[in-house]
Amino acid sequence: MSPRKRKTLEERIADRQAQRPPLREGKQFEHGPAKFVFIFLIVLVVVLHLVGLVVLMVLDLNQ
Repeated sequence: MSPRKRKTLEERIADRQAQRPPLREGKQFEHGPAKFVFIFLIVLVVVLHLVGLVVLMVLDLNQ
């Protein structure tokens, strides 16, 4: 009995991606959670920068 040769991980991923339909025009994210995480991180960075700006303005270290 010969051992069964299994495809490499890269080949299996390529096969799975080949079976997927192409992305619709204008759609960058393939699934909702990735879009949610991306938008959440962008909003978090903007809010943290604004909070930092307000803290620096309140401390007024620019004497």
